[in-house]
Amino acid sequence: MKTMKILALPLMALLFLSSCVSVRVLSDYDKEANFDTFKTYAFYKTGIDKAHISDLDKKRILKAIDVELGTRGMVKSENPDILISIFTKEREQVDVYSNYWGGGFGWGWSPYYWGGYGPGWGWNSPAVSTRTQGSLYIDLIDAKNKELVWQGKGVGTLSNSKKIEKKEARIREFVAEIMAQYPPGTTSK
Repeated sequence: MKTMKILALPLMALLFLSSCVSVRVLSDYDKEANFDTFKTYAFYKTGIDKAHISDLDKKRILKAIDVELGTRGMVKSENPDILISIFTKEREQVDVYSNYWGGGFGWGWSPYYWGGYGPGWGWNSPAVSTRTQGSLYIDLIDAKNKELVWQGKGVGTLSNSKKIEKKEARIREFVAEIMAQYPPGTTSK
């Protein structure tokens, strides 16, 4: 039984950490749009300027979008078929958890102990961690009629790392996961 508890703790920590790495993706599109006709694109500066992130992160996102659209055979153009805009949201996620371990039959009051300290029992030290939960929206707008034809949204934890390489890799991952849904019908959902 002790071995199972010892093995379960690192496994739970690994699952928690891996859940922070993934990007949850949603997409929506206009069923009337003919996505086969979209061969060229340009970035919609007016929309991109409104995104509440640093100019450096905007450049990173746009570069990642360039790569993704390039793999689909699309090219930048002065006379584009679609315009691309981005929008971001972020919020602080606060996690509170207890790292109680030890014997007994569960939490509660006992005449012999309260909380996690007591004769022969484990320990309890509540921990609080914060992380930034971010959302990145990528909008594709039909350049002719200025109507939204596709929107992808990625939600995940953003790295607060000081290492630029990690930040760039996370941005590329966000964009790749979102753009995997474009054009509609090319991936299993």
